[in-house]
Amino acid sequence: MKVVKFGGTSLANASQIKKVCDIVTSDSDRRLVVVSAPGKRFKEDIKMTDLLIALGEKYYEEGNAPDELKVVIQRYEEIVRDLGLGEEVLKTVEEDLNFKLSTDRSHREKFMDCIKAAGEDNSAKIVAKYLTTLGVDAIYVNPKDAGLLLSDECGNARILPESYENLKKLSDKKEIMIFPGFFGYSKSGDIVTFPRGGSDITGSILAASVDAQLYENFTDVDSVFAANPNIIDTPKPIPVFTYREMRELAYAGFSVLHEETLEPVFRKGIPVCIKNTNNPSSCGTMITPKRESKNGPVVGIASAEGFCSIYVSKYMMNREIGFGRKILSIIEEEGLSYEHTPSGIDDISIILEHKQLNKEKEERVIKRIKEELQVDHISVQGGLGLVMIVGEGMMHTVGITARATNALAKAGVNIEMINQGSSEVSMMFGVREVDNVKAVKALYNEFF
Repeated sequence: MKVVKFGGTSLANASQIKKVCDIVTSDSDRRLVVVSAPGKRFKEDIKMTDLLIALGEKYYEEGNAPDELKVVIQRYEEIVRDLGLGEEVLKTVEEDLNFKLSTDRSHREKFMDCIKAAGEDNSAKIVAKYLTTLGVDAIYVNPKDAGLLLSDECGNARILPESYENLKKLSDKKEIMIFPGFFGYSKSGDIVTFPRGGSDITGSILAASVDAQLYENFTDVDSVFAANPNIIDTPKPIPVFTYREMRELAYAGFSVLHEETLEPVFRKGIPVCIKNTNNPSSCGTMITPKRESKNGPVVGIASAEGFCSIYVSKYMMNREIGFGRKILSIIEEEGLSYEHTPSGIDDISIILEHKQLNKEKEERVIKRIKEELQVDHISVQGGLGLVMIVGEGMMHTVGITARATNALAKAGVNIEMINQGSSEVSMMFGVREVDNVKAVKALYNEFF
């Protein structure tokens, strides 16, 4: 069995859904299909999930949102009509939306998760129905009935271990199963969602559960590229990545897969293939446990913005037992997650996403570190970007750091920070946000 997931652009309209169904029916091993909510039909369009968020927020505040509901229904109506499906299908969608809107609104996050999930859920029902009109033995699978149990963390759920055993039973079914991505259910029966883009995670969980031979992830590009095509003109396509390489790149800004996607398939050793719905004959990009390093030490370059550094210095810090634990305890108690902690003998920097710090929290963190740890100096520097070079081949190649820093220096990019993981699969450079694009171009020209 192959598990196949289709992204939002693949479900954006009826013609795209027809392509999806052609791809599914062209291979008898594609029996478990994960679908996203309808994405953009054109550049200025609005994704279904964003329409649902607008609907949910207005309804939560006012108890009514006729205009927002009308826009959502019209979008589904266009898809249903162009697929030649009957009025009863649209009626099913309307009833589902009205039912979800009528649920308990005492908990904002739970209510919003319920509304957001309607995008994928109704996509799955429509695709299953269309396949049956083609004479295909296809069924819609409800995540609750299948036993996809998640932690009770709205918008940030994680799978509960017993789900894998529950979902394993899907491998016994003979029909083509259409499974909505992005959401599951808590043990108390509430809908909970993964982080945005989490349909990738659903597909990976299902692939691991049924011991799939392959997890195919269909998107709108022929392959994964060595760098962002919005920054680099016609970047080099990469035929094969390892799990570790793709995980590092996804974390640092590659938008092809959600960064949490690979964990379930990684643990089972199931390969992943990124393919294009609009060009399914293309080989795509494979993600595997291991690969031969034939394409140089660096396989990809990624970048992300919106970071800040909490810089702390204290004379003789290295002799103070427990200092690192104490400062990270303050970060934890303030509900912050950090990315990196480069340090020297008398100083340490904590890199985190700046959006986590509002003015009040930032002032409180500074005050606590000053008073509780008696530091000599503390400052918060915003406007940081992170640029990462990734490649298994870096482990066996001398001079990567020299080449990278020299390239950045020639481009006039000042390095605020360098961090290399102990695995040596990645090297991260902290630069000013305004230099992010310049840094990516310089590193791409050096290694590709």
